[in-house]
Amino acid sequence: MLNSLDLKGRPQDTRVVVAMSGGVDSSVTAALLKSEGYDVVGITLQLYDHGAATHRKGACCAGQDIHDARNVAERIGVPHYVLDYENRFRESVIDNFADSYASGETPVPCIECNRSIKFRDLLKTARELGADVLATGHYVASRRLADGSRALLCAADADRDQSYFLFATTREQLDYLRFPLGDMTKHETRELARRFGLEVADKHDSQDICFVPTGRYTDIIGRLRPNAVLPGDIVDLEGRVIGSHQGIVHFTVGQRRGLGIASSAPLYVVRLEAKSRRVVVGPREALRMDRIVLRDVNWIGDGALEHTVGEGLEIFVRVRSTRAPQPAWLRAANGGYEIELVAGEEGVSPGQACVFYDAPSGQARVLGGGFIQSATAKRAAASDTMRPPLVEAMRG
Repeated sequence: MLNSLDLKGRPQDTRVVVAMSGGVDSSVTAALLKSEGYDVVGITLQLYDHGAATHRKGACCAGQDIHDARNVAERIGVPHYVLDYENRFRESVIDNFADSYASGETPVPCIECNRSIKFRDLLKTARELGADVLATGHYVASRRLADGSRALLCAADADRDQSYFLFATTREQLDYLRFPLGDMTKHETRELARRFGLEVADKHDSQDICFVPTGRYTDIIGRLRPNAVLPGDIVDLEGRVIGSHQGIVHFTVGQRRGLGIASSAPLYVVRLEAKSRRVVVGPREALRMDRIVLRDVNWIGDGALEHTVGEGLEIFVRVRSTRAPQPAWLRAANGGYEIELVAGEEGVSPGQACVFYDAPSGQARVLGGGFIQSATAKRAAASDTMRPPLVEAMRG
């Protein structure tokens, strides 16, 4: 007989470390598991200089959050520890974030935080504490497969799904991770918080860039990577100079506002050329890309990726966290992997993630993903390789 965490043994004999950020989701995760009888240990990570963000709404892993997590742990009667991961967070997340922007990318720091801090360093600490699993308040789900391994699935609440930010989770990590909120809505989570008498029941959700107290990420990047705020030219698609800027860090692919250029038709940022400090702009149709070159691909689907992909694998991909999965082909190419989008996508930006799914909606299985290295417009011959089944599946 397996318990509610798919483990053998009684809940009281099962130790669970819960990553407690001080927000309502992780707090409810800890309270729920405690109410079911598990041996719960709460851990909060101090990730950056929390003084400046202590009183800012939407901060995460800062002073007030640590205080809130400690209060929740005391309320539900579980031991609670605060671990100083500031140096690790700076090296793995903040420095990479600044490097990525300085190279003309648009990074997603939450992905790197999950990959290198929570699911690597914290997971190791949980094992050292004798925990059977590490539980988090993420809105994703996992299911046991026939062979005993686990699959990562989208959350039941599509509006809260966080699968995009967890694509880099490995199979080994999935075996050790649990996501108790995966089948709940945010409303249900807050109702549970009230039922458990938690003061954080109505607390605001954290923001993506949690380590930017002022909300101006350019300040941090300018301090860490001054070359990212050097002036340069704004050019059109033919390379003609039509304006100037005060640093590529102020731009991202797809951006329309804030270009400072007078034009008879709307212009959008098409790409950033970091070495020459050029911002290339063009009409909206120039944003549509069909071929994506990936780096750092992680595969958590069935079998080995090199065997599964064959001549081309039909999948669905999400190129930004706010967009719906779109039909695509995953192919091996030039010693790596590329994505060919069936219908194309606008504003595909290097540095963002391209996440693989086995279905376009519902609790689709996450098959993995990679970071976008580059994107190009469709080649003339590309349409000849498209096959109808995937398009029909999307329509259905």
